[in-house]
Amino acid sequence: MAAAAAAAVGGPQAAQSEVPEQGPALDKAATAAHLKAALSRPDNRAGAEELQALLERVLNAERPLAGAAGGEEAAGGGGGPGAAEEDALEWCKCLLAGGGGYDEFCAAVRAYDPAALCGLVWTANFVAYRCRTCGISPCMSLCAECFHQGDHTGHDFNMFRSQAGGACDCGDSNVMRESGFCRRHQIKSSSNIPCVPKDLLMMSEFVLPRFIFCLIQYLREGYNEPAADVPSEKDLNKVLQLLEPQISFLEDLTKMGGAMRSVLTQVLTNQQNYKDLTSGLGENACAKKSHEKYLIALKSSGLTYPEDKLVYGMQEPSAGTSTLLVQGLTGASGALGQVESSDEEDQDGSQGLGKRKRVKLSSGTKDQSIMDVLKHKSFLEELLFWTIKYEFPQKMVTFLLNMLPDQEYKVAFTKTFVQHYAFIMKTLKKSHESDTMSNRIVHISVQLFSNEELARQVTEECQLLDIMVTVLLYMMESCLIKSELQDEENSLHVVVNCGEALLKNNTYWPLVSDFINILSHQSVAKRFLEDHGLLVTWMNFVSFFQGMNLNKRELNEHVEFESQTYYAAFAAELEACAQPMWGLLSHCKVRETQEYTRNVVRYCLEALQDWFDAINFVDEPAPNQVSFHLPLHRYYAMFLSKAVKCQELDLDSLLPDQEMLMKLMIHPLQIQASLAEIHSNMWVRNGLQIKGQAMTYVQSHFCNSMIDPDIYLLQVCASRLDPDYFISSVFERFKVVDLLTMASQHHNTILDVEHERSMLEGALTFLVILLSLRLHLGMSDDEILRAEMVAQLCMNDRTHSSLLDLIPENPNPKSGIIPGSYSFESVLSAVADFKAPVFEPGGSMQQGMYTPKAEVWDQEFDPVMVILRTVYRRDVQSAMDRYTAFLKQSGKFPGNPWPPYKKRTPLHPSYKGLMRLLHCKTLHIVLFTLLYKILMDHQNLSEHVLCMVLYLIELGLENSAEDDSEEEVSMGGPERCHDSWFPGSNLVSNMRHFINYVRVRVPETAPELKRDSLAGTSSDDLGSLQNSGTAQVFSLVAERRKKFQEIINRSSSEANQVIRPPYTPKKWSAPGSAPQLTTAILEIKESILSLLIKLHHKLSGKQNSYYPPWLDDIEILIQPEIPKYNHGDGITAVERILLKAAMQSRMNKRIIEEICRKVTPPVPPKKITAAEKKTLDKEERRQKARERQQKLLAEFASRQKSFMETAMDVDSPENEIPMEIATAEPQVSEAVYDCVICGQSGPSSEDRPAGLVVLLQASSVLGQCRDNAEPKKLPITEEEQIFPWDTCAAVHDVRLSLLQRYFKDSSCLLAVSIGWEGGVYVQTCGHTLHIDCHKSYMESLRNDQVLQGFSVDKGEFTCPLCRQFANSVLPCYPGSNVESNLWQRPSNKSTQDLIKEVEELQGRPGAFPVSISSETNLSKEMESVMKDIKNTTQKKYRDYSKTPGSPDNDFLFMYSVARTNLELELIHRGGSLCSGGASTAGKRSCLNQLFHVLALHMRLYTIDSEYNPWKKLTQLVEDMNSQLGNEEQQPEVPILYHDVTSLLLIQILMMPQPLRKEHFSCIVKVLFTLLYTQALAALSVKGSEEDRSAWKHAGALRKNTCDAEKSCEVLLSFVISELSKGKLYCEEGTQECAMVSPIAWSPESMEKYIQAFCLPFLRISSLLQHHLFGEDLPSCQEEEEFSVLASCLGLLPTFYQTDHPFLSASCLDWPVTALDIITQWCSEIRSFTERHAEQGKALLIQESRWKLPHLLQLPENYNTIFQYYHRKTCSVCTKVPKDPAVCLVCGTFVCLKGLCCKQQSYCECVLHSQNCGAGTGIFLLINASVIIIIRGHRFCLWGSVYLDAHGEEDRDLRRGKPLYICEERYRVLEQQWISHTFDHINKRWGPHYNGL
Repeated sequence: MAAAAAAAVGGPQAAQSEVPEQGPALDKAATAAHLKAALSRPDNRAGAEELQALLERVLNAERPLAGAAGGEEAAGGGGGPGAAEEDALEWCKCLLAGGGGYDEFCAAVRAYDPAALCGLVWTANFVAYRCRTCGISPCMSLCAECFHQGDHTGHDFNMFRSQAGGACDCGDSNVMRESGFCRRHQIKSSSNIPCVPKDLLMMSEFVLPRFIFCLIQYLREGYNEPAADVPSEKDLNKVLQLLEPQISFLEDLTKMGGAMRSVLTQVLTNQQNYKDLTSGLGENACAKKSHEKYLIALKSSGLTYPEDKLVYGMQEPSAGTSTLLVQGLTGASGALGQVESSDEEDQDGSQGLGKRKRVKLSSGTKDQSIMDVLKHKSFLEELLFWTIKYEFPQKMVTFLLNMLPDQEYKVAFTKTFVQHYAFIMKTLKKSHESDTMSNRIVHISVQLFSNEELARQVTEECQLLDIMVTVLLYMMESCLIKSELQDEENSLHVVVNCGEALLKNNTYWPLVSDFINILSHQSVAKRFLEDHGLLVTWMNFVSFFQGMNLNKRELNEHVEFESQTYYAAFAAELEACAQPMWGLLSHCKVRETQEYTRNVVRYCLEALQDWFDAINFVDEPAPNQVSFHLPLHRYYAMFLSKAVKCQELDLDSLLPDQEMLMKLMIHPLQIQASLAEIHSNMWVRNGLQIKGQAMTYVQSHFCNSMIDPDIYLLQVCASRLDPDYFISSVFERFKVVDLLTMASQHHNTILDVEHERSMLEGALTFLVILLSLRLHLGMSDDEILRAEMVAQLCMNDRTHSSLLDLIPENPNPKSGIIPGSYSFESVLSAVADFKAPVFEPGGSMQQGMYTPKAEVWDQEFDPVMVILRTVYRRDVQSAMDRYTAFLKQSGKFPGNPWPPYKKRTPLHPSYKGLMRLLHCKTLHIVLFTLLYKILMDHQNLSEHVLCMVLYLIELGLENSAEDDSEEEVSMGGPERCHDSWFPGSNLVSNMRHFINYVRVRVPETAPELKRDSLAGTSSDDLGSLQNSGTAQVFSLVAERRKKFQEIINRSSSEANQVIRPPYTPKKWSAPGSAPQLTTAILEIKESILSLLIKLHHKLSGKQNSYYPPWLDDIEILIQPEIPKYNHGDGITAVERILLKAAMQSRMNKRIIEEICRKVTPPVPPKKITAAEKKTLDKEERRQKARERQQKLLAEFASRQKSFMETAMDVDSPENEIPMEIATAEPQVSEAVYDCVICGQSGPSSEDRPAGLVVLLQASSVLGQCRDNAEPKKLPITEEEQIFPWDTCAAVHDVRLSLLQRYFKDSSCLLAVSIGWEGGVYVQTCGHTLHIDCHKSYMESLRNDQVLQGFSVDKGEFTCPLCRQFANSVLPCYPGSNVESNLWQRPSNKSTQDLIKEVEELQGRPGAFPVSISSETNLSKEMESVMKDIKNTTQKKYRDYSKTPGSPDNDFLFMYSVARTNLELELIHRGGSLCSGGASTAGKRSCLNQLFHVLALHMRLYTIDSEYNPWKKLTQLVEDMNSQLGNEEQQPEVPILYHDVTSLLLIQILMMPQPLRKEHFSCIVKVLFTLLYTQALAALSVKGSEEDRSAWKHAGALRKNTCDAEKSCEVLLSFVISELSKGKLYCEEGTQECAMVSPIAWSPESMEKYIQAFCLPFLRISSLLQHHLFGEDLPSCQEEEEFSVLASCLGLLPTFYQTDHPFLSASCLDWPVTALDIITQWCSEIRSFTERHAEQGKALLIQESRWKLPHLLQLPENYNTIFQYYHRKTCSVCTKVPKDPAVCLVCGTFVCLKGLCCKQQSYCECVLHSQNCGAGTGIFLLINASVIIIIRGHRFCLWGSVYLDAHGEEDRDLRRGKPLYICEERYRVLEQQWISHTFDHINKRWGPHYNGL
């Protein structure tokens, strides 16, 4: 055969070699077409051989990879290492396509895709959806596309980030309901898909087997078994990288759809193909070698190939286990005996916990095959084997999963997966990347096991359950240690060691989660519950966790190393034991499943019995140790509960004998006692971790698998055991037996005094919980949900999500199904009101909260449930405080209430026995003793104890035993009483029983001895009959327990009798420590009733305060509920109890009346010993000191408050100036400043200047203004984009650069303002300090590096008084207020004089009251603050000059700072001054001081008097031409192109300070004429040609009227005629259309345009006047703003009449003849427009009407943002960012923390915040829905503006619920941005180190 094949090979090869090398592609295509034709013939053998030979040659695994693995890669050479494989891939593509084009072939195959499933496979971090309404399996998930295409409105769905990867289930009706399918997958059924033509895929069937075999050979070649059993990951990854193209090729094939998948399935599962190709027989050396490598790999994995099976030595089953073995036990295999050597080495032998003891399990043959034998029969099986060997490479996993839509493949693959399960576990254990690997395993298994049908099939055919349980058992056996619980030396019990990596890293979770997943299918769970062998193995597995992580109480010193293993222990019990248990329980819901429960309970009890034997447990737990982990007890408890609740089983039929019950209760009770000990700080030496355990045990995710079953089990034991025995056990476990004595002093042998009280409280609280909790004793699921919810809401208001989280879920949390989430909503709306989130700006961002309804507080508040569910003790207090507040508010009770008593749900009949605890003498004796002690004021008893005692009495009265109605209980003869204090066991009758004498054991020093010495003998005689048995209470208990022991010994087998030691009560007393005890006899003569009545007197503080209410109103005894007693304190509780006692029996009623009739003698005063007196005094003194302290604190607080109020009002100096002016006499008084550091007040002086605390920050808010009031929308599609051309900053930039192109640079820099972007904004809190004080304050901050959220080195600090953030101090200019008075005098000088004065003053260089030459402290500070101001913003925002560093630059920068602050203040006032000064009463301004600093520095630069614009404004210049003659020099900027507001600031800052009011008004008047002319010029350009000629004509007519200079028409016509001399209007055409506004101009509209043009200037001038001269701002209507401001500025003559409509022109006051100066101004423009008409026109139209800045408008639904941005690629690095973010100011998309876009160590967000906001950035983090603020070098998380339906944020999108925009929040954010208050309002700032 081989020879024939070789001959056949010769043919095509020869033919081929002759073909000239003219193009390999063509050649391949031709060969492929030829072969396809050959194969299509009926007799195709020749063709087949030819093809095989070709493939043999092309797909040869020998060459390329062997070299690569050896490391000698052909890096040189053209092809590089992958050339051969690339060629091979090309061949395969050609052959598959059979000569056609490969892409056309793909398209053709896709047309035959019958798949009705989506099956899209994704990897970790993919965003998918889960809809609980549509899902059948809890693991169901959908890709975003299918989800949005389906209809899920109103469903319970959420979006989630895949952790392990997954696949889309759309179209799979096994996993989800069809109603949820998307449009694509609803329709396609296979009927309408045509049949696949045979020849289309024929080539594939021949080529693919060889291709896959080639891949397997590569994998075999590449795998080198590493020496130390640690696969060197590098080598593996190298091989995988080289195979990338091949695997990708396969992956692409799977995406061609159903037709190709079925071919692949055939290839992968065909056993014959596999056998032929891989057997390694035949001559091919390469194949032989490959097969050998495969066998080696199998061996090294501890697996055998069935042919050469090793003979294992069978071990003898050890005698001990024989009884246990069920036939066919699937424990661990015989092979376990000889544990693999590698396993031993892996475990570090460092554990000092004794040699690891293996569990001896007998060998079984069945399981050996599970663990150690693998036989591969198909490509699929070996592919999976290598996938595991290479630790699940992502590409391979994706390929294997992509095939799943093919049903046949799915079954085959699942079986293969199960067959490899043990091998997966072994690889996982050894893996170093166990996290990644776990995720990949689950990625696969969840797809396979979520399908019930498939899981059932595999369970039946492949023993899935056996395999899983065995593998789990085997896995845990590798980390067992000897248990130290109880009997350390002889214990035979083994537990898992929680410190091992296996547990610590949760390595077991993939296997456990698979197990939980398959148990969720009913058919599989039934198999499990029916199989006795499996149950035994499982209980065996669970017992490994029983008693793990044992805690031993440290008694001497603090433990040096706190182990954190408890996390691992709790996680292991929850995941490996509890969740499978919940899974099984969910299938035991109906009567038919009784048998299953019986099985579980039976094997559970057997396992427990074995456990007790293994730890040698008799009847006393070892002291001072506790383990919180008793999974066997909990399995038993939960199945019992289910049996009674759902399956109607008889409880007693499932319970063991009394002796076993006694054992069962010990360990859970030990845990309850330990909880009390931990809370009493008795375990503090064990470190914090023990508190952590106590908290985790009751925490919401654990409680229903831990504390609830424990308490239930104790309830069951209590209901079946002797009540006296149970009660005494409780007090003994809680170590408070010695405390329960009538004597006033006692000695506790095992407890320190300080722990006694809290342990007693613990014991009583435990009893109350035990007796009142009904979670498993008869409450329905809805009642439980309601109770849980009420308890959580009572502790605190809760958000919806935290409630969901805090309410224990019933089924396993993994499943994601919330128990009755529908009933959750309905219960929630029944018990709680929704409080919508409130927003105080500056307050914290609140979430939507639920708060309990009033009637819930009134009737349902249950303190017992609250105590059970609180993780922190403070929550109980919080609940009580809230309850108190409710009672006060609703007027139900004014004082401090006690916890209310709540009626309980009726008990299920099976548990009626529990109530016998309340009717046993032991409890009654305890209650009596405690009441007596409280009444006598014995030490150590708190109100809490009394509260619990009364609660227990009340419980007893509510649940009185029916059988013995108390009337006929006779005194039953003396011998009955002899045994005890009380006649019977019923509380109702025992309450009235008087106890006369009690014999107690007391220390010799006790006061009782002295008191009773006289009456000694007689009282003894009296009491001999009655009291011989009543020595001390609990010696009696010891008797009782002895009796109990005897009963048990009799009943139990003879063998056991020897073991039981006699009970010794004094177990732990240290010899010699106890003082001598003697017996004393006390006279008591009280009953419980009489004690209660006296207690009432004591609590109310009055004698005879109790008066039986029924004497007035007999009805009261018949009424069932009396609302007046529901809420109240101890007095109310006592009254309620007495009333109930009276209602229950006539005798009690009579006795109560009798007691009340006897006037109660006062309580005998206690003889107080000196020691007691001392403690009492101490207490009293402490109390007094505490009261004093409170008083002082209150006083201090009120003082501080009033100080704050005055400080806020007074100490901003400019508020004082106007007050001073009001006084007429010109007394000289300087402004006084309070220093908030040294507390002294005084003026600011040259030597010791004061300063304002200020925050300087760069701001680009102004630059974001647009001329449109509508904010821009955030882009959410590719089409939408934001262009920043129309922002204020952009317009100003364009204007400046245009000017700089044509005019002289220095002159340009005076014609505009900068600071629209990166302007410096100065704000203050209004507090002042001495600058020297500030320096020392900064020093102290520098040394104290603790509190910083800010950087002291950058000069940052917080104001010492109000703690507001600041970074500089602005010096206050010294000056007396008298000057202000003079400056304000109205002047009668003419305008001309004033103009002259202004000019002269400007000309004086540095004429300053302070000569700047002398370096005073003040001037130094002025300079340093100027430096600060400069350094606040970046250089690019300061330097606009063409010649860097020119003084003009500084000049421009300084007056622009003033401009920025004025403009921003205007914006804070809402953009206009209509509201006057009112809106900013709270804003403190520092403009006055800022002006002084700026003016001081501006005067250092003198403007060359020739160029001073003042001259151009006020004088006619004769020789115009001299200027224009200089052609080579650029001209000055024409005055009409100047920005008038800038001119105003320049003029004012150039004047000596303080400025006179008359000069200010003069400057404003002059500038207004210029402004008005500019408005006319702009208007003329806006109009059309016709408009212009009409205007020109109209004005010319009125030219000679008297008020021509104040007439708009005249001036406009003149401007037009002047400008038309140039070429300004001639360039009609292109741009003209844009300029012409479509409106027809009427006089009204023109006036409106001119007013709008001038308003911004008037507003700024008015603000300036307000700050400089302290004048009030007028308030007005919007329409009259112009006229009001004009008259306020003195532009309007005072006699102006307001009859006819107001005209802006009437404000004009020309310094020289109007027409002349206009001519002069226009001529400057004319000469420019000769050459550049376009630009000339553009410069005239200044857009000055800016609207308020806004952030981008966000869409209503967050999903729209998320879906667009989370997949969007970054424009810089073209990758999809890991953390995408978007800027809310300009919409730029950035990578947060992305290293890809880092520039000079700045990450992209920080960089953008500098470019977009001059250091302030507001970013929305797409993947987290939160907003992050960057301010300079700090950042903070601001919160989210998107909230869910319940008004709460979803940070990090963890819950994935739909989110909607919260407009109020967004407004708050925008407000903080505009007002620059991020620093003050947000508290949690941190440095970002440029890494965002």
